[in-house]
Amino acid sequence: MLRDGTPEISPRNTLLNAPSNVLEQLSDGDLDDLYRVGNTRYYKRGAFLFQAGTPSESVYFLRKGQIKVYQISVDGRQIILWFCFAGEVFGLAEVVHGGRARVLNAQACDDCEVLCVPRSAFDTYAKRHGDAILVIMRVLACRVRVLGDMLVNLVNDDINTRIKKLILRLSACYGIRVGSEVHLNIRMTHQEIADMVGSSRQTVTKILGQLQREGLLSIRNRRIRIGSREL
Repeated sequence: MLRDGTPEISPRNTLLNAPSNVLEQLSDGDLDDLYRVGNTRYYKRGAFLFQAGTPSESVYFLRKGQIKVYQISVDGRQIILWFCFAGEVFGLAEVVHGGRARVLNAQACDDCEVLCVPRSAFDTYAKRHGDAILVIMRVLACRVRVLGDMLVNLVNDDINTRIKKLILRLSACYGIRVGSEVHLNIRMTHQEIADMVGSSRQTVTKILGQLQREGLLSIRNRRIRIGSREL
């Protein structure tokens, strides 16, 4: 158990699934070559890795920390498209289209360690490491599918259902099984949840409070724990 009450990953407390962890899926040779062409950089919490309108000069692989990728709406609100966690790739779309200007923002939610691979180096790497590119393609295809599901949910579901589906989706990928509970080992503010489901912070706070009163989940240190009962 960590100091903030978060369970450590162990044979008993195992990560359920992490299909988007690219670095974990690469062969040793592909991984070593990726590290050789990249540069490790460190970002403090709140720092931008890139912003909309800036040049796309690198592909990023997150080694430690948490990144949020989002757009700004016409009324100035953040629309969070996804969070990136350890092992994930981001910032690739504009790079493979010849270095177009960024259309999204990537901001550190924690202190982060990131492997930055320059565009030209990544192009060369891609030509020589077909298996690694297949892994990245599968991960990106999964991300597109998730974004499609989120769009359908925004159209078809009420806010209560959208919040439940978000929690269950994140728990399925990043949850840690602890006895009869699944601990979502991700820190998210109520505002960040609201920015992902298209609602207000006040509404999210109200619904999460109701779910806690019903015994369906609990929240400690901004981390959600889902009990044995289904949402």
